[in-house]
Amino acid sequence: MTEKLYYIDSHMKEFTAEVTSCTENGGRYEVVLDRTAFFPEGGGQLGDSGYIGHVRVFDTHEGANGDVRHYVNQPVECGKVYDCRIDWVTRFRRMQNHSGEHIVSGLVHKKYGYNNVGFHMGSDVVTIDFDGELSWEQLCEIEREANRTVAANYRITATFPSPEELEKLEYRSKKEIAGQVRIVEVENTDICACCAPHVSTTAEVGTVRILTSEHRRRGGEGVRITMLCGLDAYDNEVIISRNNTEISTLLSAKRDETAQAVHRLLNENEKLKSRSAELCRALAMMRAQEIEPTDGSICLFDSVLDEPSLRLLINEAVKKCGGIAAVFSGSDETGFRYIIGSRTVDLRKASKSINAAISGRGGGSPEMIQGSCIACTETIKNIFSNFTF
Repeated sequence: MTEKLYYIDSHMKEFTAEVTSCTENGGRYEVVLDRTAFFPEGGGQLGDSGYIGHVRVFDTHEGANGDVRHYVNQPVECGKVYDCRIDWVTRFRRMQNHSGEHIVSGLVHKKYGYNNVGFHMGSDVVTIDFDGELSWEQLCEIEREANRTVAANYRITATFPSPEELEKLEYRSKKEIAGQVRIVEVENTDICACCAPHVSTTAEVGTVRILTSEHRRRGGEGVRITMLCGLDAYDNEVIISRNNTEISTLLSAKRDETAQAVHRLLNENEKLKSRSAELCRALAMMRAQEIEPTDGSICLFDSVLDEPSLRLLINEAVKKCGGIAAVFSGSDETGFRYIIGSRTVDLRKASKSINAAISGRGGGSPEMIQGSCIACTETIKNIFSNFTF
């Protein structure tokens, strides 16, 4: 079994180790060392990457027998001692996020009695599922309390209690654990079973930010939150701040009043959309009144009307023709959207021949079909002047 140095010192960045095996598996190599500071994937935290000598380690997992397997793309020499180093920047960010998750989960459990029933540390956010409902106001208070815990600089320790000690201990755990249990304790905040490396004090977490909350879609009642801690939270805040500054400039609003400015803009936009729809309907009716009745078909082109008004135009046009009424919206450069209606032709049956003639695709009911096509204006005009349905 590999000696797990990450249990001895979670801040160990470099170490020396002997290669005990190097096995090819599907074009890559699985390397086992006699000792390692590379944390293998587990407890919701991804496996470490880094280097064994000059060979890149791109992932790390634990084997069934307790050895740690380092995945590389080229072989290393068995029996040789190598200088090894982990990707510390990535590892430290993960430890910040994981320790921050313990703080938040511990506070939620202590205050509301809800359990963390799902945890995933992705490349962009940390996701936590709780088995109880939490309002956004409650989560904001949890976030404030979590950052007070960070500022308090509480100790974070990891131990392997004896079975007798474990029986007397109240701790959080998402599942039954066979064998020896590792307990991570955040002073005055949380006690939880966990196999992953953590920071040494809450101050190292840096900051805790809860980003979103939504109802759990699977697994019963509760909420799913996303959060970030430490340097990841800082990077996220920088992006948000820069975006807010740009919005502030574009809307001529103070940086702390951009939300109100956006609401005003959306309200104005809704009014303009409503007014535009009214004008489109009026224009559609004016165009419909100009259509001369015919026993044949009608083919119209438009680049202004919205889809409801185009449908209104067709409904009026079919009253004035004995064949079909068609309107094409778009241009020769971008292609056309079409709506076709008729009182005398079964358009569902005719749609295949119509689409073949205009290089289009679409369908609908016997009375109306719609879709898109790439035929040019002149081709469409010629087809509808001579086509029989």
